[in-house]
Amino acid sequence: MTDVLTFFAGLGALVIGAEFLVRGASRLALSIGISPLVVGLTIVALGTSAPEMAVSVDAALSGSVDVAVGNVVGSNIFNVLFILGLSALIVPLAVHAQIVRQEVPIMIAATLLFVAMALDGHLSFGEAALLFSLLIAYTAFLIIQSRRESRETRDEFAGEIPAPATWDKHWSVQILAVLGGLALLILGADLLVESATAFARAMGVSDLVIGLTIVAAGTSLPEVAASLMAALRGERDIAVGNVVGSNVFNILGCLGLAGMAAPGGLVVAAELLRVDIWIFLTAMLACIPVFAYRHEIRRWQGALFFLGYVSYTTWLVLHTQQHPWLGHFVTFAVFGFMPAVLLLLVLMWFKRQPNPSVFLER
Repeated sequence: MTDVLTFFAGLGALVIGAEFLVRGASRLALSIGISPLVVGLTIVALGTSAPEMAVSVDAALSGSVDVAVGNVVGSNIFNVLFILGLSALIVPLAVHAQIVRQEVPIMIAATLLFVAMALDGHLSFGEAALLFSLLIAYTAFLIIQSRRESRETRDEFAGEIPAPATWDKHWSVQILAVLGGLALLILGADLLVESATAFARAMGVSDLVIGLTIVAAGTSLPEVAASLMAALRGERDIAVGNVVGSNVFNILGCLGLAGMAAPGGLVVAAELLRVDIWIFLTAMLACIPVFAYRHEIRRWQGALFFLGYVSYTTWLVLHTQQHPWLGHFVTFAVFGFMPAVLLLLVLMWFKRQPNPSVFLER
């Protein structure tokens, strides 16, 4: 019971800390004349990934390397399959042409780079530094590109910034919000990693499984809230942009910082290399045909994503418990579910939107 309370206390501190950090940093940046578009591309995007970053760095420093790596891999799987799946079930999601043309290729390139680095079972300090430097370059590229964006896009990003309030008008309050948010992120990460490790010991499962499931879902709560609220408000393209942007920040930022913080870099578990990393890669690659297909994620495609996440977590549970049904489930997945999904993805690719410059109206 103590570990459960510690877990939820840590989760609450992470969510509240990320909110304070985004609000304080956003208001402070606007106060000194930084454009809303740049704030949306940097501070708000980083803020949704702040819990993953805090947990991965804390886990790396405390020696729970499997939690650090599993958190990022699990979060990105959760973002695509669960969040986009659930959001599309609520309302079909529009996919901006730029996401198909630019953001998804960047996300997949970052994924492929990490997979290539991880195949030897180790992410060195130099490799982690390369990932983080690519995040800096990517952010700079977005800021430069933002100068050419349309008024509509600028207003869209401005709408993501927390609404102004009376209590955070003064710069001193904004700085306190930033510092308080950072303190809560550090505290929340420490509590979450401590309780997750205790869960793993009590349940007799590995830190990796806890990182891939409970920790990954918990640290993705800001993305869940942002994407579902965007979908419910009719901002159907923002829901997709939040997920894709968060995935890039998770790979380049979280793994980059965690790999530099961990003594000797990050060890990538052989268990993760056998199955999970390939599911992670497959989920990212599946975005290409799904997003390009008529530039909309329809409800049946959302159901496909959601079913994919349910199947993945079911496999994790059965595998962890070495359940008698594991063999039957794997047979069904390998010879039934996966070929059917692959066939659907191929068909979607050949029936994709012929004119990628067209953007669906909301």
